[in-house]
Amino acid sequence: MIEGATRRTVLATGAAAVAAPVVACGGNADGDTGGDLGKTSDIPEGGGKIFKDQKVVVTQPSEGDFKAFSAICTHLGCTVNTVAGGTIDCPCHGSKFHIADGSVAHGPATRPLPKKSITVKGNSIRLA
Repeated sequence: MIEGATRRTVLATGAAAVAAPVVACGGNADGDTGGDLGKTSDIPEGGGKIFKDQKVVVTQPSEGDFKAFSAICTHLGCTVNTVAGGTIDCPCHGSKFHIADGSVAHGPATRPLPKKSITVKGNSIRLA
């Protein structure tokens, strides 16, 4: 064991080292990191939908205006779980983010949700 290190520190460091290569893998054989998320009709006007596998939330603040943000809360990294009442909500500590721009509506988060790139073609939404 490393002098001054606790068992927890050593285990956490080892787990991070093992997990890092797995996290680095992504995309498909063609190098395309995007993917179909769904149809525009899946996203309610004034609301949104969370795509857990892609860690993305897509919102439609007004008719035909689609936005996408990371589904990972900027407070402590929990995955948001609800889009309601004009906000994207995190279950862990109560942070809420505006559906129009991802900005913080209610803390403890202090940073907005990072924007994600999507393309809307016809009635299809695709992660860019």
